[in-house]
Amino acid sequence: MRIAKLGLAVFGLSAVLATAAPAEEGALVSFSLMKPETAVKLAQAALEGCRAEGAQVAVAVVDRFGVTQAMIRDRFAGPHTPETARRKAYTAASFRSDTLSLGESTKPGTEAYGANMITDALMLGGGVPVEAGGSVLGAVGVSGAPSGALDDKCARAGIEAVVMDLEF
Repeated sequence: MRIAKLGLAVFGLSAVLATAAPAEEGALVSFSLMKPETAVKLAQAALEGCRAEGAQVAVAVVDRFGVTQAMIRDRFAGPHTPETARRKAYTAASFRSDTLSLGESTKPGTEAYGANMITDALMLGGGVPVEAGGSVLGAVGVSGAPSGALDDKCARAGIEAVVMDLEF
């Protein structure tokens, strides 16, 4: 009797799990990436956006995995700005969120503060995910403006310049 009840319980649990989990669609996944030309266009537009604001910056564009696709540094941007821009872009792609918001949610004393200890994560404004068709295609990071908010504004200007290219 016990074995029969156990068998029914296992069968019932299996039925629940089978309906709760999505059906496997095969062994491979598909995703989209920006073409290098699109990444360069985005970086140039973000750089121009910051120049219009009087800021000399570096801009990095990464793919959805955080790998750099494009990097540009204005002539008077600080020597630290290319790496800072790359880390902001990497963080935005990895966390699928803009780094201005992440900076707020990971302040000392918050539950998420430990995210600041993740290698290469940089929770300073200026990193913004690049999204299209409900997917994160990559991210852009800007560094060198007088504030993270201005870095963020320039990053978004870069995205705006390619948004029509990304629609699919």
